[in-house]
Amino acid sequence: MTILIDQHDCFGSGVEAKTVTENETELVLDGGFVMPQANSFGHTFRNYAAESQRQGGVENFYRKNHIYQSFDFVKKMREEYGKLNRVEMSIWECCELLNEVVDESDPDLDEPQIEHLLQTAEAIRKDYPNEDWLHLTGLIHDLGKVLLLPSFGGLPQWAVVGDTYPVGCRFDESIVHHKYFKENADYNNSAYNTKYGIYSEKCGLNNVMMSWGHDDYMYLVAKENKTTLPSAAMFIIRYHSFYALHREGAYKHLMNDEDVENLKWLQIFNKYDLYSKSKVRIDVEKVKPYYLSLVEKYFPAKLNW
Repeated sequence: MTILIDQHDCFGSGVEAKTVTENETELVLDGGFVMPQANSFGHTFRNYAAESQRQGGVENFYRKNHIYQSFDFVKKMREEYGKLNRVEMSIWECCELLNEVVDESDPDLDEPQIEHLLQTAEAIRKDYPNEDWLHLTGLIHDLGKVLLLPSFGGLPQWAVVGDTYPVGCRFDESIVHHKYFKENADYNNSAYNTKYGIYSEKCGLNNVMMSWGHDDYMYLVAKENKTTLPSAAMFIIRYHSFYALHREGAYKHLMNDEDVENLKWLQIFNKYDLYSKSKVRIDVEKVKPYYLSLVEKYFPAKLNW
């Protein structure tokens, strides 16, 4: 297929079209979805310097996130939550749990997460009606945010949401609010503070430890419950918050060939994940039967979480 990807600069201006030929079917990034010029607060998207009612809380969130997300912390979280022994429930039951969750790291929206999931999925569905796996990925990509709920341990926001990044190697300066990493235990650790750290060139992102949060947790849930979603979907779920990679181009020296191919899909997905956020509500009951059919196609009826 041919995938056409928009390369936007940090202010959303200059656009460069890049074409990658794979098979025969053409998949074009710019379908019917039109990117809005401003978020719910009237600012450009992902503007962490804009003065708004969210700015102070978002910066404080990243201060804690960057201080506490060390290699040892991530290893501990993966071991604990990788057991998937919290609860047994369906994908849709998990979607409904997100009605009580608001992401404190998000400078663009303060709506419950179920709204964002459906906005993302429906925007993708409109432009790419034949890619049902991508519709479902839009719906489920943030389900790991249930880690914020008491029944999942009630983890603090800094351990669940926000941009993700590798641990075990140098923290790239492109990561938002990078200055707070200076207080991280790994910052001055010679084993972790070089370009490659404990990794090697083209080792593959699957072998890289990412900061702990909803991305990695949902990836573990999907993988261990034997989803039949394609590799690109799993890549999107695991790295959709890895903005240093898919927005800034950092850490590409750790990617293998499969990562390079999957990144094309993540860059397509990111447009809908980021820019579909709005105050426009989706009729949940109207779209629910369609998404239930996709869940049945790609997941077991009940999953271990």
